[in-house]
Amino acid sequence: MDFLQLTGKNILVVGVANRKSVAWHTARVLRDAGANVLLSVRSESRAEAVRNLFPDAPVFVCDVEHQDQIEHLARSVASQVGTLHGLVHSVAFADFSAGWLPFHQTPRKAFLQAIDISCYSLIALAEAFRSQLEPETGSVVTISISTTRMAAENYGYMAPVKAALDSSVCFLAKSFSKFSKVRFNAVCPGLLKTSASAGIPGYVDSYLFAEKATLRKQAVQTEEVASAVAFLLSPRSSGINAQGLVIDAGMGVNYFDEALVSAKP
Repeated sequence: MDFLQLTGKNILVVGVANRKSVAWHTARVLRDAGANVLLSVRSESRAEAVRNLFPDAPVFVCDVEHQDQIEHLARSVASQVGTLHGLVHSVAFADFSAGWLPFHQTPRKAFLQAIDISCYSLIALAEAFRSQLEPETGSVVTISISTTRMAAENYGYMAPVKAALDSSVCFLAKSFSKFSKVRFNAVCPGLLKTSASAGIPGYVDSYLFAEKATLRKQAVQTEEVASAVAFLLSPRSSGINAQGLVIDAGMGVNYFDEALVSAKP
């Protein structure tokens, strides 16, 4: 039974990096659901590795910091498929090369670059693919975080960046509603074990703590996030628009877990 109704649907996944990335897991789930998956990566060197992971899928190169490359991506995808039924935006970057700094000392250049790559790229991609997205059932899904209200010091300025992304989802949904039924949503996972997260100062300790805070005492798996993305791309989620779907294994209700409160420092 084709429950998700994704068989034969053309879906572009932007941001595939490696086997640990949300985008890679999402592409695999979509492929297993029968979708026609197209992939976009940041560089040609990364494209070589991704082609080995998905030998049957078209792989395009697009650095979303450059508008001309976004426009070239749209033309390249159009040459492969006439209609795009879904778009996955799994792109985020933060420059932590300066090490951990208090939030009030966030470097301007790093913050603006993070906003450009992690947030504005969703807006730019949506506009570039506006005419290709199926106007009745098209769905765009981005990857946010479970909460932008928890001021985790080591995550720093990326939480405000993700807050901007969450707001952009709402504004894009409203904007596109003027001429289509294309939906925009975000999947908002708790802490994940990905290559990108490994670059965040002190992330491992935060990850282990978050795992203890979940109701099941097991961290959220990247595959679970990918499954949620697939659902939001599916016609089965047609009533969901301008939302953030939290995938945190119950962590958000469990900060005062007895074991955590009584743990000795």
